[in-house]
Amino acid sequence: MLSTYREKTAALLEGSGHYYKAGRYLDIFLITLIMVNVIAIVLESVPSLAKQYQDFFHELELVSVAIFSVEYLLRLWCSVDKIEYKNLSCSNVKKRLKYLFSPLAIIDLLAILPTLLMMFITFDLRFLRVIRLLRIFKLTRYSRAMQLLLAAFKEEGSSLLAAFFIMSVVLIMASCGIYLLEHDIQPDKFGSIPQSMWWAMATLTTVGYGDVVPVTAAGRFFGGVITLLSMGMVAIPTGLLASSFADQLRKRRDAFNEAVLHSLIDGEIDPSEKEHLEMLRIELGLSHAEANQAIKVMTSQRVHALYCKHCGNKL
Repeated sequence: MLSTYREKTAALLEGSGHYYKAGRYLDIFLITLIMVNVIAIVLESVPSLAKQYQDFFHELELVSVAIFSVEYLLRLWCSVDKIEYKNLSCSNVKKRLKYLFSPLAIIDLLAILPTLLMMFITFDLRFLRVIRLLRIFKLTRYSRAMQLLLAAFKEEGSSLLAAFFIMSVVLIMASCGIYLLEHDIQPDKFGSIPQSMWWAMATLTTVGYGDVVPVTAAGRFFGGVITLLSMGMVAIPTGLLASSFADQLRKRRDAFNEAVLHSLIDGEIDPSEKEHLEMLRIELGLSHAEANQAIKVMTSQRVHALYCKHCGNKL
């Protein structure tokens, strides 16, 4: 009986199976609550509004944290019935521990942790109030684009680390170079290598605030070289993420196409197969237009494979 309730709760939270519509309504409610919380936290930073609506902000925070806490505990409880954990050959406790350290579970915990800490710690924790803005990252669970971006970060993690390592080396070299060339002329701005890193960071990221600039001929020439190098350096992580993002989207479309082809083995898609494809479309985050286009293309290919294009007879 308990496992049945747990499976139903998992289906409701994931919006799958017979609980698709109810799950969508729950998602809309949680998305609305997250946005209301973010707006309230921003408005609460205005002293006059914070004083005038103090009770409202406090009650909204308590209600929101209560709802997010219940959601977090329910997701933890029924995580053993999620597809990625259900077939693992370990105990339910270990499955839940694996879920606890997943990115989405950490985001859910960060959404409620600041308020829970403020309830038990009495000194000034204004920074924890600001950290509550991390609650906006809960939208990752409901955003297809954010899920693709997280998958891209995960897949290209080693490449991004290598790119950032190279950028760190260039940052240190640029800081050392400009320090040697400018510290005698501008000791207040380039008095040390760490102090010179501000200029190097602004130059390498092509921001160029202009508050700190080289004045010697050698320093300006060196700054020009660093600027030219930075154009390529900054583009490396961007290119990696863009390529991986497109690759993740292609993989999801390919997975859906394979499912459509499997459903077309007998030549048509029956109602149960349509329901399965719809659930898969939601899970992969594809739009109705993308799914319908894939079904149309795969059906056309299947027809061409089964029937002669000249006489129309079955092959």
